[in-house]
Amino acid sequence: MYSASRCGVNAYARVGLETGVIAANPHKLILMLFQGAHVALSSALAHMKTGQITAKGEAVSKAIAIISCGLQASLDVEAGGELAQQLNALYEYMSRRLLEANLHNKPEYIEEVARLLSELSEAWEAIGLPASSNGNADHTNSSVLQGSVAATDFGQA
Repeated sequence: MYSASRCGVNAYARVGLETGVIAANPHKLILMLFQGAHVALSSALAHMKTGQITAKGEAVSKAIAIISCGLQASLDVEAGGELAQQLNALYEYMSRRLLEANLHNKPEYIEEVARLLSELSEAWEAIGLPASSNGNADHTNSSVLQGSVAATDFGQA
């Protein structure tokens, strides 16, 4: 009986997610990727702390896939110029750190990537806010995103 109700809950969640994806604009889709990565990282940390190696590996792999196949793959490095190149390098760094976290059981690496993703997510969310009355919202918001990336020393590992 329990598995039947759980199956129903999973189906309901899947339909809700699919509906959200279909109805979302490109900006919202990126926010959904950030949220999915955050959930996967939280799960990886919990599994790491309880010693559930297989579940930890699956959660870390899911986060890496979201970062590399979702966030990084959505970049247009040619059109995005220096900012897109910096984000591309940052996503590469995050994927490497998560791989190292998984191999060496380093929760602090997962926490580091979670902080970086949170900063990017907040900046991305700010970009989607309605323009301010002075008309400078686009410039201000892109500066926030660029500052968030530039403030991070992701070249060393």
